[in-house]
Amino acid sequence: METAWPARDRRVRALHSRQSDCAFFDERTVHVTRIRPSTVVLTLLLGAAAAQPLFAQDVRYNFDKSANFAAFKTYRWVDIKGATKLSDLVDRQVKATVEAELAKKGLAKSESETADLYVGYQAAVGTEKEYTSYDTGWGYGPGWYGGGWYGGGGGMTTGSTSTIYVGQLALDMYASSPKTLVWRGNASKTLDPKAKPEKQQKNLEKAVAKLLKNYPPPPPKK
Repeated sequence: METAWPARDRRVRALHSRQSDCAFFDERTVHVTRIRPSTVVLTLLLGAAAAQPLFAQDVRYNFDKSANFAAFKTYRWVDIKGATKLSDLVDRQVKATVEAELAKKGLAKSESETADLYVGYQAAVGTEKEYTSYDTGWGYGPGWYGGGWYGGGGGMTTGSTSTIYVGQLALDMYASSPKTLVWRGNASKTLDPKAKPEKQQKNLEKAVAKLLKNYPPPPPKK
């Protein structure tokens, strides 16, 4: 003989048996709220978007098209004339991070003045800065195009090539002979003096790796 269930319990059991419905229920009120699949998908998409950083680091670079980058094997650090001085800790972090990436490119650090490249950096912390050259008499190479930047994806972009914006780190490479700028790049949202040292290091590593991803530039097409 079939057990006679109370009306309330029969309704709850019926809800359990309907597997095709995506439902939530309250046993006290037996109130059903159905969720449409499209609502679930939209919620997941919005959640994924919220998890992404609002402002990604952006990199730009330019170079002397006439330079033979395959010939550069060594480099030495130099101080750019008029560049903003960073703290000793950040200075060490910047140089160590750049050195690690340049080593991957086959460039060896040297203390000799005859190194193939003179490498220096410029930065803007707190206020914007104008680019300066390494020293008097050191300028752009003959194959330099100054009308824009190459982006991280390789395409040419427009915009100011004379201003270093707040938070940007700019890296310059000069050929020791004939004393010309052969490569320049910058990465945004890299320097934040208010961030903890480990956070600054993480930002630097990410920015410098992205910045030097396209170094050396491809040789000119014949």
